[in-house]
Amino acid sequence: MHISSSEVDLMTKYRIPFNRPSLTGDELHYIADAIAQGHISGDGAFTKKCHALLKETLNAADILLTTSCTHALEIAALLLDIQPGDEFIVPSFTFVSTVNAFVLRGARPVFVDIRPDTLNLDEKLVEQAITHATRLIVPVHYAGVGCEMDVLMEIANTHNLNVVEDNAHGLFGSYKGKPLGTFGAMATQSFHETKNIVCGEGGALVINEPHYLERAEIIREKGTNRSRFLRGQVDKYTWVDIGSSYLPSDILAAFLYAQLEKREMIQKSRAQIWRHYIEELSDWATTYGIGLPTVPDDCEQPSHMFYLLMPSPEVRRHLKDHLDARGILAVSHYVPLHSSEMGRAYGGYEGQCPVTERVSECLLRLPFFTDMSAEEQNVVISAIHEFEVGSTHGADRQSSEHFLLGSR
Repeated sequence: MHISSSEVDLMTKYRIPFNRPSLTGDELHYIADAIAQGHISGDGAFTKKCHALLKETLNAADILLTTSCTHALEIAALLLDIQPGDEFIVPSFTFVSTVNAFVLRGARPVFVDIRPDTLNLDEKLVEQAITHATRLIVPVHYAGVGCEMDVLMEIANTHNLNVVEDNAHGLFGSYKGKPLGTFGAMATQSFHETKNIVCGEGGALVINEPHYLERAEIIREKGTNRSRFLRGQVDKYTWVDIGSSYLPSDILAAFLYAQLEKREMIQKSRAQIWRHYIEELSDWATTYGIGLPTVPDDCEQPSHMFYLLMPSPEVRRHLKDHLDARGILAVSHYVPLHSSEMGRAYGGYEGQCPVTERVSECLLRLPFFTDMSAEEQNVVISAIHEFEVGSTHGADRQSSEHFLLGSR
């Protein structure tokens, strides 16, 4: 395998990366097993094992693995028959896939601001964004902390809207005791290398309303009824609907199944890392008016990420540079979609989502990965404690604290 000089520079520059995919023990063994079974294309033995495990764990009607969370969202848009002229409500503070899947069908995104505490879609602003063209709400469980799903589902039911949860961050999280991803008609998961449970690239569509399943299988199988054929329900399969090739290789499913089997170990390790950040940084954050992740009492979060909300963009930049100089990679997150080039084409404008804009400028994500050692984490923590917030902090402190606390 050839590694470019720029990749070598990047790997050697950071002694503590932002993310590092980890093995749990059986990934390579299961991949070899999949090859030995002679079926490494889609819907092999390990895909079926992943489906069964996730379906039972989430208590969902059904699960379909996909090549990415993006593709799971695209299937959802097709299942809901999204048409040109339809509108959907979505937070501006999210990854572009959340929007693209529905825009590809001709729909128009209506961007809504986020809460200043959980950084989730602000449920108080949703109803006023609904028009005669609104078809669905797409909440994103940021950092795996659940949105206010009771309120959102009530709004959706009142206005006869669908709900598709983007749960890329939130597998094994819950809201009021119910797993995230099981509230809306369907939800999507991600197994990208930056997530808790990984297979490099991959995703899943969670189907909570059974009447969507048969068509979902058809769309996922290139628009054919091949799944029915394989079950012996028809004597041949043919083209019956629109669709594409959304099936992941069983090699990826084999890797994923090994991770899913060790989900409790993975979650325990990540929870310990998350708690250690909180314990060691809380006093420092309070002293300097810096925001830490907020987890409401009725939410169980899967310890997907840890971030700091700095008092200003300047202070964030200085801290990032401070860590960078010590070989520690900390990163920002989403650029607001409403202010992007495409977002402006759909009517977005500066100042439309003020909390989103402020968070985007001030949020810094710290290194966080499953096999992060205590020594590595303590290097990060020590470097943060050494950081001098600087004279610019005082001018921003009052507005920063008001912003971070918000008014609920």
